Amino acid sequence: MSDSQALKDSFALVGKSGDEVPRYFYSYLFLIAPEVRPMFPVNMGLQRDRLVNALGQIVSDVDDPDALVPFLQQLGRDHRRFQVVAEHYEAVGRALLATLGYFLGEAWTPELEKGWTEAYTVVAGAMIQAAESDSAVNPPWWNGEVIGHEQRGFDLAVVTLRLDQPMRYAAGQSVMVETPMLPSTWRSFTPANAARADGLLELHVRSIDGGLVSPAMVYRLRQGDVLKLGAPVGERLTLRRSAGRDLVLVAGGTGLAPLRGLIEEIAWHGPPRRVDLFFGARDAHGLYDLPMLRQLAQANPWLRITPLVGLDAGTFENRSIAEPVLRAGAWHGRSFYVCGSPSMVSATVRDLGHAGVPHDLLHFEDVR
Repeated sequence: MSDSQALKDSFALVGKSGDEVPRYFYSYLFLIAPEVRPMFPVNMGLQRDRLVNALGQIVSDVDDPDALVPFLQQLGRDHRRFQVVAEHYEAVGRALLATLGYFLGEAWTPELEKGWTEAYTVVAGAMIQAAESDSAVNPPWWNGEVIGHEQRGFDLAVVTLRLDQPMRYAAGQSVMVETPMLPSTWRSFTPANAARADGLLELHVRSIDGGLVSPAMVYRLRQGDVLKLGAPVGERLTLRRSAGRDLVLVAGGTGLAPLRGLIEEIAWHGPPRRVDLFFGARDAHGLYDLPMLRQLAQANPWLRITPLVGLDAGTFENRSIAEPVLRAGAWHGRSFYVCGSPSMVSATVRDLGHAGVPHDLLHFEDVR
């Protein structure tokens, strides 16, 4: 791209204006292209954060095409579920340049405008091309009819969906979900099962304080409702990362979902390997899926389930479950997968690392 340092410096300068920047951008965009407003949620707070984060990522990686290009391609594919088409990118580009010009003032030189225009042209081109390629193999979204909604606790539900068409995904990948109660508001969930020929997909949902999508799914969702699901993404929690090693799976709460999916994938597709699952919760009610896990262990001798409750689940001051896991065996050479709340994951990964588990054997979602 053009002068990358000039782009970084000008973006940093604009960033000093904080939340005013995305507010101005979206106000300008909706003014010049009102037809795009329905693509966005009513509450724009989270969307403004996503815009700033995406722009920051693009500017940060502008000199690293190996990182930038896959990021842009995924952005392009993700935007298909909002029904974004190539023509919309022109309006976004106009809004971006107008926003930069407004906040940079006299620093917005013709040279800088030319540099940003060239950079945005490259960005938009990569996103459009990825979206067009994806449209040849995937729908913009899948429809999932709710055929089961089982309350497993006052704030937790297991939701079973029947997809309208097959979805190919690896266990551990996540999908974005939109409910009919909150149009254009999406949240990421990881299926609790491996891909099935019957098109059934299971989601484990805990209502998050202050959340929008998860409370709607726990308390308001009913059989017959239809959810929209985006294409599966990510590979941090997939079996591909394990390179065939035996596994130690460490789950807290609904962080169990992707790890149960890994177990199903091994059971159905192999190759067999030794798997130890540690499932931690504050109390027995938190072990909401223990009967199913025991059925899996009974059917698969290579699988061992260890529930951890209360003090046995670790030190709740830092949410780590590492100590009981490390006490339970010598795990030399095994791959560890850790999934749960951000605080549980960061604390457990930290403690496992301090105990000598190599970083390349620790697999977890980025919780920053």
